[in-house]
Amino acid sequence: MLICPMSRQRMVLRMQKDKYLMSMSEQALPKAYDPVGVERRWYAYWEENGLFAAGAKEGRSSYCIMIPPPNVTGTLHMGHAFQDTLMDALIRQRRMRGDHTLWQTGTDHAGIATQMVVERQLAAEGKSRHDLGREPFLQRVWRWKEESGGTIVRQLRRLGASCDWQREAFTMDSHLSAAVQEVFVRLYQEGLIYRGSRLVNWDPVLHTAVSDLEVISEEEEGSLWHLRYPLAEGSGYLVVATTRPETMLGDTAVAVHPEDERYQHLLGKMVRLPLAERLIPIIADETVKMDFGTGCVKITPAHDFNDYETGKRHHLPQINILTIDATLNEQVPAAYRGLDRFVARKRIVQDLESLGLLDKVVPHRLMIPRGDRSKAVVEPYLTDQWFVRAAPLAEEAIRAVEEGRIRFVPDAWKKTYYEWMHHIQDWCISRQIWWGHRIPAWYGPDGTFFVARNEAEARQQALAHYGQERPLQQDNDVLDTWFSSALWPFSTLGWPEQSPELAAFYPTDVLVTGFDIIFFWVARMIMMGLKFTGQVPFRTVYITGLVRDGEGNKMSKSKGNVLDPLDLIDGISLEELVQKRTRDLMQPQLAQKIEAATRKEFPNGIPAFGTDALRFTMASLATQGRDIKFDLNRMEGYRNFCNKLWNASRFVLMNCEGKENGPLPVDAPLALVDRWILSRLQALIQTVDDSLSKYRFDETAAALYHFLWGDYCDWYLEWVKPRLYGQEEISPAEQQTTRQTMLTVLEQALRLLHPLMPFITEELWQKVAPLTGRTPPVGSLMLASWPQSESSWHDPELARHIELVQEVVVAVRTLRSENNIPPGQRLPLLVAADTATLQQWLQPYQHLILPLARLEGWQVLTGEAPAACVTAVLPQIKLYLPLAGIIDPEAEYARLSKELARLDNELQRVRGKLSNPAFLANAKAEVVAKEQQKEQAYQDKYLGVQEAVQRLDELRRKP
Repeated sequence: MLICPMSRQRMVLRMQKDKYLMSMSEQALPKAYDPVGVERRWYAYWEENGLFAAGAKEGRSSYCIMIPPPNVTGTLHMGHAFQDTLMDALIRQRRMRGDHTLWQTGTDHAGIATQMVVERQLAAEGKSRHDLGREPFLQRVWRWKEESGGTIVRQLRRLGASCDWQREAFTMDSHLSAAVQEVFVRLYQEGLIYRGSRLVNWDPVLHTAVSDLEVISEEEEGSLWHLRYPLAEGSGYLVVATTRPETMLGDTAVAVHPEDERYQHLLGKMVRLPLAERLIPIIADETVKMDFGTGCVKITPAHDFNDYETGKRHHLPQINILTIDATLNEQVPAAYRGLDRFVARKRIVQDLESLGLLDKVVPHRLMIPRGDRSKAVVEPYLTDQWFVRAAPLAEEAIRAVEEGRIRFVPDAWKKTYYEWMHHIQDWCISRQIWWGHRIPAWYGPDGTFFVARNEAEARQQALAHYGQERPLQQDNDVLDTWFSSALWPFSTLGWPEQSPELAAFYPTDVLVTGFDIIFFWVARMIMMGLKFTGQVPFRTVYITGLVRDGEGNKMSKSKGNVLDPLDLIDGISLEELVQKRTRDLMQPQLAQKIEAATRKEFPNGIPAFGTDALRFTMASLATQGRDIKFDLNRMEGYRNFCNKLWNASRFVLMNCEGKENGPLPVDAPLALVDRWILSRLQALIQTVDDSLSKYRFDETAAALYHFLWGDYCDWYLEWVKPRLYGQEEISPAEQQTTRQTMLTVLEQALRLLHPLMPFITEELWQKVAPLTGRTPPVGSLMLASWPQSESSWHDPELARHIELVQEVVVAVRTLRSENNIPPGQRLPLLVAADTATLQQWLQPYQHLILPLARLEGWQVLTGEAPAACVTAVLPQIKLYLPLAGIIDPEAEYARLSKELARLDNELQRVRGKLSNPAFLANAKAEVVAKEQQKEQAYQDKYLGVQEAVQRLDELRRKP
């Protein structure tokens, strides 16, 4: 028989998998869970065997998520860990459901950030990029990218991200670059890209325009200078206030409100601009606030965004007074030329004061915009740039959301989207740096430019224009990084080619991202996707909140409260943590403060919690639309959850390995507790499916936690121990059915938990699954089928009965604990309830109540309860625990009196709500009904506790 090379390769891979899994199944489960060892071993196995790959469609439904491409210079932070956990959970669930699943990964070239990294290296060598020249510099950047870039991609693997690494993309890959050029050319040909002179954010250190997202504005101390502008005719002056007096040399008007009666007689007149000795007009504009300062505003169209718009409305000249270094240029008087803007500010203020034109100076807090990379104060700067005409593209993008083709989760974020889109401005897409997609425009000797896909195409255009060959020079600028990022959903899938991947996965399904880039990335992807594919890029936008510290503060280096997700996973010593938090801090006092706070908060460093505990914490905190407070105590609790699950699985394996188990038949006769846990499992499957479909990851985590820790470990496993240990008289077949149930429930619960906790579930599933008779050929839990609900196992009535059983056990346990009754001391229980409750709710379940509540028995109370007893009141039952000679009547009286006061407060609160006409008019009927049920329950409890208090009071009064 002939075997093709590909088939032989698959056979070898299959044999390798079988050998590996066999060796795993033969190893006993260690006593303690070692997350680091388990995580590294399983991730290597998944990736080496290509289990993350999308593979062939083969008639399956497609599901695709595009990772927001992190900067190639970046490192994993808590925001990444949060969002990537949610994306991975969605992908893993869909993969298990059998969908044709792609999580497209990759990195962004991060133009300015990456160029700065390499320029710093050159500076350390005493060089600049200009010493190297453009091409050698770019070669140096590419070399850095290959050697040192992509750290964050390696860190994503540590988080358990199941991206299709075989398809990893980089925004400057050749096929993505071709898509960028194609989009630029088409937009230019349609008149949607143009070159013009407009106001931009200018970084005077980096010498480039920067986007709003790259500008950090924070409030700082400053001054408000009130300057006198003399009237050109007659005596007098107007007083204008400014926070940037150096820009007055570029003023072209003074504006007042058209309804301001103080200045009506001056409209159309002129003032003499001090120092510059130019005449500028007094104009009326409705944007002027009459109650701010004197009601007079200086207008500098070339150096203020609001003034720029005012200048356009009034056709004012635009006078640029700055160079690219933010020094004053030849447009200003000779005395100020070449001065740094802040040096010029002092000189101008001094000169105005000497001329008697400085009215006053007052302290003033204001927002100062600084470049996020250079930290330099950013200037509004008039310069020639390339722009996208955004308004025409925004129209269809607005309709896509209005018509429901794209939905925001939470829905409220679409208002933010609309607000920006309805007031969208043209987008400056050129940057004056070298690293990035170079603008595909070539200039002739006379300045005529030709936009083309390549230089050969540009030369053809130039030949047609000039009639002969002329030398051409490509534009030196590169495109804004967000331009290529806007194409990410379709360029990574092969566009402009109509590739199989584009057909299979576009439109993608959900975008998980932060609210801070709705404008800069989400909206632009929608505009570009609709323009070039005719379809939306994704159907859902899930907006996450910010990850804050446990006190709700934003994490920042200056606050010393930043947590590194990798430190939480692998642990870090105190000294390493202190060094990390204080490194690069320029202020010694701040560093000392942060060091002291860190030593106090983490005296022993941060222990290794493991990836699964971090992921589960993130999911549990993912409440829609809210920032999350990251609490290490909660993460410690979920590390304990891992240990609980590990120990429970060891218990199950110890009681099942080496015995006859096999799959649980759907129609198998079941013991009561087996029926109950299977019914709870069906409810869990439904809850997990429903909550994940609604992106309620917090509800998913809560349901899984309460089922596994509570229902399965604390209740079910305790109830089945007598059956497993032979303490109940049952047949071997009944024992086998209990083992099958125990295994079946655990195996399916591990599958449900896998999207949130992939590592521990894989390790445990490899041991548990074979015992259920479930030996699928996939070799890994991540490719096992998603659990489906079995209707015949759904028993809501039994679930309600067991819920009352649990309430009884918990109530008795609470009474024992509060009265310090030793665990081994078994007591009788007296029960007061109607006959139906006793027959239907208690008698069939006494074998479940007595051992867990540590009771010697129970009987129906027919008369008065003994005086020396403690009481618990449940909705349908009163429980009395006789404690003659055991309890302190005074202490029990105090306890119940306190409980009576609490119940009275709850009753008053509920009754206040139900007596409120506004609540009754506005609340839904089911909400009102729920409050009425609460009132009845509190009333019943109150009467029962009141009776017990009266009885104890009589006992206290007896001599």
